[in-house]
Amino acid sequence: MTDQSSNQMWGGRFAAGPDAIMEAINASIGFDQRMAAQDIAGSRAHAAMLAATGVITDNDAQAIREGLLTVLSEIERGEFQFSTALEDIHMNVEARLKEIIGEPAGRLHTGRSRNDQVATDFRLWVRDQLDAAETGLLALIRALLAQAEAGADWVMPGFTHMQTAQPVTWGHHMLAYVEMFGRDLSRVRDARARMNESPLGAAALAGTSFPIDRHMTAEALGFDRPAANSLDAVSDRDFALEFLSTASISAMHLSRFAEELVIWSSAQFRFVALSDRFSTGSSIMPQKKNPDAAELIRAKVGRIYGANTGLMMVMKGLPLTYSKDMQEDKEQVFDAADSWMLALAAMEGMVGDMTANRESLAAAAGSGFSTATDLADWLVRVLGLPFRDAHHITGSLVAMAEGKGCDLPDLSLDEMQSVHADIANDVYSVLGVDNSVHSRQSYGGTAPDQVRAQVKRWKALV
Repeated sequence: MTDQSSNQMWGGRFAAGPDAIMEAINASIGFDQRMAAQDIAGSRAHAAMLAATGVITDNDAQAIREGLLTVLSEIERGEFQFSTALEDIHMNVEARLKEIIGEPAGRLHTGRSRNDQVATDFRLWVRDQLDAAETGLLALIRALLAQAEAGADWVMPGFTHMQTAQPVTWGHHMLAYVEMFGRDLSRVRDARARMNESPLGAAALAGTSFPIDRHMTAEALGFDRPAANSLDAVSDRDFALEFLSTASISAMHLSRFAEELVIWSSAQFRFVALSDRFSTGSSIMPQKKNPDAAELIRAKVGRIYGANTGLMMVMKGLPLTYSKDMQEDKEQVFDAADSWMLALAAMEGMVGDMTANRESLAAAAGSGFSTATDLADWLVRVLGLPFRDAHHITGSLVAMAEGKGCDLPDLSLDEMQSVHADIANDVYSVLGVDNSVHSRQSYGGTAPDQVRAQVKRWKALV
């Protein structure tokens, strides 16, 4: 079989035969060039350490450092010519370095391997993304706190099963998401602390015979310590999996909130108005204002979940140490990071810009017999009834009001006493939605005082 016929079997995308196919499947420069800054930072730290330990001369180290800065400048200006034939970011940088400084470039790779080099680059890149996620989460939390503080006493319906349950406050609802994103923030910080150890110097898998100082390079790169086992150092991708897991949970929280914004901004609810910056119109229906940013945030979760599952599948069957399968670790992490950062920024923008419709919230808060639980609680507290009896009496009163087409506060005292003779006029004090939310003074409850206390607590934290 000729190369040409073989090429036709593999597909017309390749201009040559199997060599071109191998180059295409083997090369990672198309995506790992995103780690150029991290790769050069790692090489600069490595060169400085090699000079400090006497492995290379100070003159060679100086030439390497200056050459690497030139390479970085070319990349940042968009002047660097990446080559697929050189496979990855490491070889592309080293080849250009040799063109710039000559023989000293060949000494840079002493005491390391591409295995520990890529593990270091990737870890540095993920660490940068965790820092960016922390910044994004803090901005979103602060935007939510501003909404919570402004609407600490605005009543709205609380839901279970998407049915009106009990009145709550707008501030309390915003704080629920503060708690969720606060846990995301905690996970980001935990993940960063756990992954902050340096693989550099583990070499291919067994360490090196050169007298390197791994603590020096770890410190130079901002790591807390060098990884303690060279086998694990080159084969560990837990840090990327934990990043994706953290991103997945956070994206789920973003998606839940996005779903509520889609519902709340609809003509049927009118709870919120989203700004024009985060909405679009319809090509044929001029009355439409579509919550596209919220819908896209809701969709991003699929890409992030997919990346998490995909990398799990890559890693699940790999023996120690490095296998080429691990080249498939980056693209999905890059995509998930882009999706998460964009979703965080878009949600922060929407929350900062959105306007809550206090009148619509209040009108909805009083519908659907939302103070029924308050009535049951009153029967227990004032009349001393067992809660199950109070529940039954309240259910009868709800049925009566439903039959009359009114709400509980609209029933007359005589009508209420027809169900239970001891009900007194004081019962109306608990049936208003404002009275209801003000009564929920338990820690973490929806009472405005509790909301303001939680806002104050969170402001001190963030």
